[in-house]
Amino acid sequence: MTTSSTSSSPEAERISEVVEHLFRHEAGKMVAILTRIFGLEHLNLAEDVVQESLARALQTWPFYGVPENPAAWLMRVSRNLALDVLRREKNFRDKEASISLLTEVQSSRSGTETFSDQEIADDRLRLMFVCCHPQVPGDARVALALKTLGGFSVTEIARAFLTSEAAVAKRLTRAKQKIRSARIPFEIPAGEELADRLDGVLQSLYLLFNEGYKASTGEKLIRGDLCDEAIRLTELLARHHCGNGAKTHALLALMLLNSARLAARVDTSGNLLRLRDQDRAQWNQATIARGLFHLAHSAAGDEISEYHLQAGIAACHCAAPDYASTDWSQILELYDRLIEFDDSPVVALNRAVALAEIRGPQAGIEAVAAIQNLPSLESYHLLYAVLGDFESRLDHAAAAAAHFRKSLELAQIKSEQIFLSQRLRSCEAQIPS
Repeated sequence: MTTSSTSSSPEAERISEVVEHLFRHEAGKMVAILTRIFGLEHLNLAEDVVQESLARALQTWPFYGVPENPAAWLMRVSRNLALDVLRREKNFRDKEASISLLTEVQSSRSGTETFSDQEIADDRLRLMFVCCHPQVPGDARVALALKTLGGFSVTEIARAFLTSEAAVAKRLTRAKQKIRSARIPFEIPAGEELADRLDGVLQSLYLLFNEGYKASTGEKLIRGDLCDEAIRLTELLARHHCGNGAKTHALLALMLLNSARLAARVDTSGNLLRLRDQDRAQWNQATIARGLFHLAHSAAGDEISEYHLQAGIAACHCAAPDYASTDWSQILELYDRLIEFDDSPVVALNRAVALAEIRGPQAGIEAVAAIQNLPSLESYHLLYAVLGDFESRLDHAAAAAAHFRKSLELAQIKSEQIFLSQRLRSCEAQIPS
């Protein structure tokens, strides 16, 4: 949501900031609660009335002041707006008694706590499982979760994934149509179904975090807001009995350990910094401690997943006081195990990087050449960046320059393009004329 005010007074600006904060932190909760009250078929209505309640807050609070409990105020306004709309619908009479009972019960509660924390958590998780349901198109799950649970606007989602607003709107519409036509229930699954559905939720959260940690294209390498949202939703899942399992804690550990290093991944101009060049004093030690806590928690039982192994790799990096102290042997061992779960060429390429740190760049080049299905990486700019680095370390300036040139052609992120341009110029300067 983007807020604006007709007045530029300090008080109006302060209220605008309050509403912006509330929207980001409360909108998803309110949408989930309203969806439970009025039914999943009214998901669009829930989103619309929450947006309208925040607009009314911007209009009225500058004159009457911010309420003692602004979240409760917004919830009441949203609920009443939804009721006004539904009363005009022909089928409202069929549900009027049950809806009225629900709203009366909530109205009778104290103004300081309209809904319990447990109710809010349950409703948000129900909506999370709906957004990530197997019948929802794969390309729409993350967008739908951002829209309904995170309060992200269509414009923000389009900007995050470097696509058009029309494309995002189409995905969201298609997803909601599938929810209605498939009659997907607004519930937290149980039994064997929970395990299957939970994997889909975790995968969606993993994709969301990765898009923030390393954007696909655009001006910025890092989208911290996407990382924060992925962590927030995964923490919600980990605190609930339905998601309080080893795999969830492993994913949360991975997110926290990687996000702890975000500030050091770029310089003051937003340009990419390699791991060896990062100022480790900028790594967030409190976040690392949280990540290690969840990693330890994920060790309960015998279950191990690719999230465990990736979190273990991240923990090795976080534990090293400097680049030279990195335990590359342990990292290589974890990559060897990770390939058993995911034998993709990208994982094999990362393994080659670890191998080169132990046995030298020539061993890295040979490991890349041995990657199964290597042609699938032909359009992957990091393949050529890695090979360029290996050749540069062997003082093969011409070969390194050729690889960096190819990587630069394929790179989509501005900070990576700047970094690769610098590496290319450095290599070209070393080629005998």
